[in-house]
Parts: sequence; C-alpha cells; structure tokens
Amino acid sequence: MDGRKIAVVAIGGNSLIKDKAHPEVEHQWEAVRETCTHIAEMIVQGWDVVITHGNGPQVGFILRRNELAYPEVHMTPLDVIGADTQGSIGYMLQQGMDNEFAARHISKPVVSLVTQVLVDKDDPAFQNPSKPIGGFMDEESARRFEKDGWQVIEDAGRGWRRVVASPIPLEIIELEAIRTLVEKGFVVIAVGGGGIPVVRDDGRLRGVFAVIDKDRASSLLATGLDADLFLISTAVEKVALNFNKPDQKWLDRMTISEARRYLEEGHFAPGSMAPKIEAVIRFLENGGKQALITDPPNIARALAGQTGTWIVPD
Repeated sequence: MDGRKIAVVAIGGNSLIKDKAHPEVEHQWEAVRETCTHIAEMIVQGWDVVITHGNGPQVGFILRRNELAYPEVHMTPLDVIGADTQGSIGYMLQQGMDNEFAARHISKPVVSLVTQVLVDKDDPAFQNPSKPIGGFMDEESARRFEKDGWQVIEDAGRGWRRVVASPIPLEIIELEAIRTLVEKGFVVIAVGGGGIPVVRDDGRLRGVFAVIDKDRASSLLATGLDADLFLISTAVEKVALNFNKPDQKWLDRMTISEARRYLEEGHFAPGSMAPKIEAVIRFLENGGKQALITDPPNIARALAGQTGTWIVPD
C-alpha cells in the first residue's frame, strides 16, 4: 500500500475489563482510553493501524440480559449480538482515538466497520460445538435453552454453560472496504469479536450460530492487508515458557520454528496463549513479516525493541 507501514493490532475483550468485580461500562471506558493512548503512540511513530478487538465478556452480558428479559422481550440471535458488540466497542474505541488525537493535535479520521467473516458451513466445528459462551447456570436452567437450538454442557464442575461452534475463518467479506479506508488514511476498527460468522448458500450470505476466534480472524485480516506487523495486545508483557512455574523463562524473540516446537511441547495454555501463538504462526506461514505480543502499556517500548516477544520467520 504505497510504502505505508501497516499494523493490525488485536486487543482482547477481557482487556477492556481490568477489574472483574467492576465490569460496568464506565470502567470499560477507562480501559479503552488507556489503550487508545498506547495505540496513538504507534501512529505518531508512523504506523497506519487497523484495530481488532475481542467481545467475549460483552456478549456474555447481552446473553444474560436476554435471559432476564425473556419471555417479556424476544431473544437476540448470536450473529446480531456480534454486530451489536462491534458497534458498541467500536464506538468506544472511535471516541477514545478521536479524543487522543485531539489532545495531540493530530488530524486523522477513525471509523468502525461492521465486519462479516466467511466460514465453511461444513466445518467440522459445527458437528462438535465446544466454545463456552455466556454465564454459568444450574442444569435445569441450562436445559431450557436446548429448545431454542442451543447445546449445553457441564463445564469442569463449575456449572452448566451454552456452547457454540468455533469454525475456521476463511475470508473477510469487507476486506476491500478496509483496505480502501486504510489507503485513505483512516484508522479502521474492524473484525470485532472475530467478525460476524456467515456462510454462503446459493451465493447468498447468512449468519450462523457460531463465534470465530478473534486472533485467528485478526491473523487472516493481517494477511489480507499484507500488514508489516501483526501485534497482539494481551495481559502479559512477554510470552513465557513454563508460565507461572519455578522455571518460567520470558522470551524476547522466537522464530516460527521455535514457536511451533514450544506449542507442540505444551508451553502455551489452550484458550489463552496457545490461540495467539497459532494465529501468529498462521500469519507468518502466509508470508507475514513479523509479529509482536505484549501488553498495552508496553506497546511503544516493544516497538522500540525494549520489551515484548517478537516472532519472525526462520
């Protein structure tokens, strides 16, 4: 893209809730404003940024509101909930970036894009839904959702939860729109929550009962944009081997081959760091130049080579 430096920056939905005892929106605003400060530093350094974000906790809150309101108010389909969170979190990030730019006297437009992501309707994940979603319930409360098409499971002795499929993302439907906006100088917020999962039936798109891993979709977006950097902003400053064990070792850098080996050796927890490493590997396998994993306060320092974990081709 005309010699620009493009970074796809993936931030987690959980990172917008810094204190689980206080998930209220006003506290999410505080986290958004802080995150926007660090992303603005990247832009000052000359990066064009596309921001992606998670939405797991926010989807859970909407589902709980649905439960409490039913049957007085109709249930909300999962694909529409995804669109709702793309709009609400996107709005917060837009306003946070706009205000940060105003404080720095930077003139740069910001936009959120409701983003659909194509999946295969025959993806094996649909035969074995395994992604827990929403809050914990007793078995009787959970079973009543089965009549509406949900599958429910007992989750590790902590209660019952609904589960949905997590299919592999294949195509960002709005990729060309995102590319055009970046070329025009916009900061783009896209692929929120991994994107709204859709399939094609006879050439027509329709939403499906699923969620897409945010890091996988962000990796696909970074590949589609030929991004110079895929940055995953998470809860830790660096990636570690033997995390939280006496022989824990922080990693400054690893090659794609080392990342594959550490993943196979079980160093990265499923549902936590493992999906992030898998997404980075996929980006680099598809021609990506470099990836970085760090936490929001350390983004600028990591870009300067002072911290964070860099993952590069062999």
